[in-house]
Amino acid sequence: MSIKKVVVAGGGVLGSQIALQTSYCGFDVTIWLRSEGSIERAKPKLERFKNIYIDTLEQMKTDDSAYCRGLSKKTDLTDEEIDELKIQAQEAYDSLTLTTSYEEAAADADLIIEAISENPEQKIAFYQELAKYMDEKTILVTNSSTLLPSMFAEHTGRPEKYLSLHFANTIWKNNTAEVMGHSGTEQRYYDEVVQFAEDINMIPLKLKKEQPGYILNSLLVPFLSAAEALLANDVSDFETIDKTWILATGAPAGPFHILDIVGLETAYNIIIMNPQSQDPETTPGKIAKMLKEKIDAGETGINAGKGFYEY
Repeated sequence: MSIKKVVVAGGGVLGSQIALQTSYCGFDVTIWLRSEGSIERAKPKLERFKNIYIDTLEQMKTDDSAYCRGLSKKTDLTDEEIDELKIQAQEAYDSLTLTTSYEEAAADADLIIEAISENPEQKIAFYQELAKYMDEKTILVTNSSTLLPSMFAEHTGRPEKYLSLHFANTIWKNNTAEVMGHSGTEQRYYDEVVQFAEDINMIPLKLKKEQPGYILNSLLVPFLSAAEALLANDVSDFETIDKTWILATGAPAGPFHILDIVGLETAYNIIIMNPQSQDPETTPGKIAKMLKEKIDAGETGINAGKGFYEY
């Protein structure tokens, strides 16, 4: 099967990026969103990412360090080629379809990428409703950061065509796509998803077996959790924690800036899966309380203009 029509379910930080990148690479892309309110919240994210693509491409004319692997596999672009890619980015944005209709989204879809909240109940409800409208040919993947595809395969109605495809943030720059099946995933669909990842300028990172958090988040989540614990237990302030990491390791960003990029709602959904988060006296409980207070204040990260930092 040749993948042509792609649906991204969810317009959050990563969902918006996945949709725009896929459209930028020439696919017919529809974004499914839960409500009209979700559509309105997704629009500024999509516009922001489109502007980043165009601005970055312009910078690539004069600054070699601005080059992003997801924007072009070619490194020695002429100014004329860059201008063509800027038009391509605008056209990709303009061609996106946003809908709340399962039926409209799923009709004739070759691939559906689920990128909704890290909430098992919400994912199961979504899969069960979506199953009523999907074509037999449709491959279904999840972008879940920490949850295993085997947790949901039976609810999809097509376990053999279901697997994980996990992207890193700023996918036009950090262009990785982790591909992870479950024991019931058929190899031919795994291979098609690997090919799709390559076709949208990602570097496929193939996992041999299920692993909570894949490769990236198996490394990243404990790191961010350790930083959150330092702050929640009042060991130090978040600026000092970030400064410590940046100065000591040469990293470009500290854990709290990374959390702002990831989105505090995602971090919160991860921590509340820990049973200890229900006890406010435990470290997970303190972290959950800290994150929930910021979310309730609308300080959900970079896309909201404020998280731990202001943008």
